[in-house]
Amino acid sequence: MNKELSSPIALTVGSTRILPWLRVAGVILAGSVLLAVCSRVAVPLWFTPVPLTIQPFAVLLLGLLLSPRLAFATLAAYLAEGAIGLPVFAPTPAIGGFAHLFGPTAGYLVAYPVAAALIAFLRHRGPSRFFTAFASAALGDLVILSFGALWLAAFTHAPALNVLGLAVLPFLPGDVLKVAAAAGVAVGLRRFRQRRAQSRANA
Repeated sequence: MNKELSSPIALTVGSTRILPWLRVAGVILAGSVLLAVCSRVAVPLWFTPVPLTIQPFAVLLLGLLLSPRLAFATLAAYLAEGAIGLPVFAPTPAIGGFAHLFGPTAGYLVAYPVAAALIAFLRHRGPSRFFTAFASAALGDLVILSFGALWLAAFTHAPALNVLGLAVLPFLPGDVLKVAAAAGVAVGLRRFRQRRAQSRANA
């Protein structure tokens, strides 16, 4: 066995290199699990192929909590998991796995990594306040709704006003609550971390 590789110093250096990657993998895994759980809470609506879910809340929250790169990677990993057939997307009749990325809700799904990265970028450039978090999440939610509406318009060839009634307007009241909830949770978690760090420093 190579003595250099088995030395305590080499093992310490190797562990410090591996540990960040393990943390990143853990965050991505935890984020995709959160998204999958939220996607299962879905209520189908009779007038639109887009179900009502709390999944956007998870997207907004991850964007507020993570860095732009990590937020994008987490949502991209989530899409990859769904594409290979894992049951992480909202249940839709006759559609599963990779077909979700070409179905009526594909626009929303594809927008998730972009929206999460945008939210994270805006969030880290502003002060740690509820208004900043709310505004960042609101812009990200607007990106999700816009992508979803544009894709549904191309998918159904429906007029613009009809698409608004199918893909945007029914979800606005709920999305306001999701934006506010995500901002509140994110700000609360950040304050908790700051107080915990201060208490450790003072101990």
